[in-house]
Amino acid sequence: MFLAVPRGRRLRGKSTSHPSPPPRGGLVGGGSTWKGPHSREEGHCRSDGGTVSGSVAVTDGRLIALTPAPPADPSAPPGPLTHLSLPDSSEARPQSGADGRSLPGNWTRSSPELVPVLREGVRQCLRQQCEQTVRILHAKVAQKSYGNEKRFFCPPPCVYLAGPGWRVKPPGGSQARCHQAGETGPTVCGYMGLDGASGSAAETQKLNFEEQPDSREFGCAKTLYISDADKRKHFRLVLRLVHRGGRELGTFHSRLIKVISKPSQKKQSLKNTDLCISSGSKVSLFNRLRSQTVSTRYLSVEDGAFVASARQWAAFTLHLADEHCSQGDFPPREGYVRYGSLVQLVCTVTGITLPPMIIRKVAKQCALLDVDEPISQLHKCAFQFPGDSPGGVGTYLCLATDKVVQFQASPCPKESNRALLNDSSCWTIIGTESVEFSFSTSLAWTREPVTPVPLISTLELSGGGDVATLELHGENFHAGLKVWFGDVEAETMYRSPRSLVCVVPDIAAFGSDWRWLRTPITVPVSLVRADGLFYPSAFSFTYTPEYSARPGPPGALEPATDADALLESIHHEFTRTNFHLFIQT
Repeated sequence: MFLAVPRGRRLRGKSTSHPSPPPRGGLVGGGSTWKGPHSREEGHCRSDGGTVSGSVAVTDGRLIALTPAPPADPSAPPGPLTHLSLPDSSEARPQSGADGRSLPGNWTRSSPELVPVLREGVRQCLRQQCEQTVRILHAKVAQKSYGNEKRFFCPPPCVYLAGPGWRVKPPGGSQARCHQAGETGPTVCGYMGLDGASGSAAETQKLNFEEQPDSREFGCAKTLYISDADKRKHFRLVLRLVHRGGRELGTFHSRLIKVISKPSQKKQSLKNTDLCISSGSKVSLFNRLRSQTVSTRYLSVEDGAFVASARQWAAFTLHLADEHCSQGDFPPREGYVRYGSLVQLVCTVTGITLPPMIIRKVAKQCALLDVDEPISQLHKCAFQFPGDSPGGVGTYLCLATDKVVQFQASPCPKESNRALLNDSSCWTIIGTESVEFSFSTSLAWTREPVTPVPLISTLELSGGGDVATLELHGENFHAGLKVWFGDVEAETMYRSPRSLVCVVPDIAAFGSDWRWLRTPITVPVSLVRADGLFYPSAFSFTYTPEYSARPGPPGALEPATDADALLESIHHEFTRTNFHLFIQT
């Protein structure tokens, strides 16, 4: 079994048995003589993709069939679907529900008339990179408000709109007329509230998007809160995006947020891990002078430097650091962060890091130097720079207006295990979550909302050689989605809202020279909705062939054994299982 993991890592392993789809051609087509991992014998595999006839056009957001095209050239490369050739029988045809979508457990493909237009559209999306991304950042926990008070969420939920697709003008409609009139700025407006709310103006906040120096649009909901009348223990944020002309783009949901009454002042126990902060998790830090909301400053990064911002916050990865490792090198260390640990903060967007620091618990504006307990949500803490300093109490991370500086603490006259701090050196730590939705409307300008946007979390490969299937795990899947490998559509089976299975296309579908493929081919994995909406992903798929040399003309000399050391090393590395498929992101 092969697993797909984020951050560009690869995992190797043996193929496992998997329920086979209907009979199909081989993984490598065109009468090839590739060896499969399940057989020591050489065998000929055929690729039966069928022919594609007809042509279509896009009109008013719909794909319309036009005149049929002439029969396909038999000498042409195989079609994009090279695994399953379903017999023309009622048993083999996908069964459909009342809404026209295929039912779970059936292998489906786009109609032959749509494949050429979809394939060309996918090529344009991959080539032009015209995706649109919606990113929601928020805290993991929220304090409940009691009575008439309003404890606004801190840090406030933020929304970033990124990607070149937001600057692409629609082909027509009211939005296009607005642009022609000379209007500038964001093409959408947003409204954020809590799920289950009535949606009234009092419970929903309008987001005013502002363009950032990095071309992203930024919006922030500063006045959201949850009242004591709401008895839920968890909730989600709901973001509704609407085009300027009034057409709804979609409704996006955040991750689950846990409701707490107030920060726990008791010594935390690892038995209650819901509120503990683990190494490698994302956190936010903010400072509030004299407990005044208007004086809140957030640790952030601007122009490559750490700043204290009053309007924008950043998420940082909190790593347990090692004194013996160089800066920026984070060996995997699991576990929950405890006071007194050496930690390092890494910006999740820019990758900029602060030097390793010792995290200390704060009580009554004093750093407690001998406390060793797990850190909890919304605790007050301080960050001490290691090393000897005058007085022996050290220097601490501090803010001065909008700058981040070092503050020299002074010893406590009554207790030697404490260091006196100022207000600007006391930070509140809280875990954060983010969810990102990517799509592109350039393939087919549809009037339907883009949501729910499918999210792929992991990939799982089964089989190999002549037959291989890939299972996509994630959320928001539905029967109207098809999996694409680059610009090649794969036959897809919808299992559940969290699972899609597809047949890995023949490598022959990616070029006519596949027989003499000398280097691995990596193609992106994406999803396409039935109406042409394109959903890119962070995952890609790599075909790694068994080494073979292109035959030369009769009488030609054989190449030297060391003519291509790189290819030889690839051959020796992968010859043990003959044909390997790797997944990467």
